[in-house]
Amino acid sequence: PNTGQGKIDAQTGPLAEALTDPNIRLETGAHVDWLEAAPDGKSIAAIHYTQNGAQKTLSPKLVILSAGAINSAAILLRSPSAKGKGLANSSDQVGRNFMNHNSSAMLAIDPRRRNNSVYQKTLMLNDYYLSDGKGGKPLGNVQLLGKIDGNMLKANVKTMPKFVLDFMAGHAVDWYLMCEDLPDPESRIMVDGKEIVMQWRRSNMQSLEGLTKVMRENLRACGYPIVLSRPFDKRTPSHQCGTVKMGNDPATSPLDPFCRAWDHRNLFIVDGGFLPTSAAVNPALSIAAQALRVADYLRKTELAA
Repeated sequence: PNTGQGKIDAQTGPLAEALTDPNIRLETGAHVDWLEAAPDGKSIAAIHYTQNGAQKTLSPKLVILSAGAINSAAILLRSPSAKGKGLANSSDQVGRNFMNHNSSAMLAIDPRRRNNSVYQKTLMLNDYYLSDGKGGKPLGNVQLLGKIDGNMLKANVKTMPKFVLDFMAGHAVDWYLMCEDLPDPESRIMVDGKEIVMQWRRSNMQSLEGLTKVMRENLRACGYPIVLSRPFDKRTPSHQCGTVKMGNDPATSPLDPFCRAWDHRNLFIVDGGFLPTSAAVNPALSIAAQALRVADYLRKTELAA
């Protein structure tokens, strides 16, 4: 199809080969329930999934699990194992070290100036990413928040009259303050039957408090008489990671540096779960870079002719 940015030729090349290869099948509308280990426990023998209400099984050569930091961990924890701790979990680290950004929304309000922006996420600053600006510890990243309106504020301040919230939103410049959450084995994802239980233990909150303080001072110095802030809680997930971390030691990490499970040679987990630490920025490019690295590794090893 012509995408406007050039053409993708579906008649030739790797895409055409994949679409016509009888050994490649794309299953849609499928929900993976659990993985089954081989009798020796050293590989994954089958994927059990539900499709259109029917229970189905697939026995692959390779299993690449990319369901996100929460769901990948949940699938592994739900999967039967000899010790009852789930698969890829001899280290007892699957689901642990859950990290989420410590973040706040900040509104800089000037009743004399109306903000007519629609697409507001156009500016960010890293002045406080490596230090607090005075030689102290790192704080985090600051960027514009997508433009809020009175309805969004009403969801959090139900007793305030709507016209007041509309006025505030219309005269506010909205900011998003984002700081690093640090790994903690007791900050974790667990499962209770089909339910997922999140036990998030925030860390490094002093950085968010410091960034909030310095940005409030900066915005007031810029002439905004009203500066309001509110931290996001666990209802606002931001770039979850760390639940199936990679490392150099199978005793302390579920994955090796190429995202292969130490316990199962044909299982790879490639999503935000592999990150051993978080950051104060969006990790999408780091995840994509590691995915390309793992793909090249698989091509040269597992898929080599």
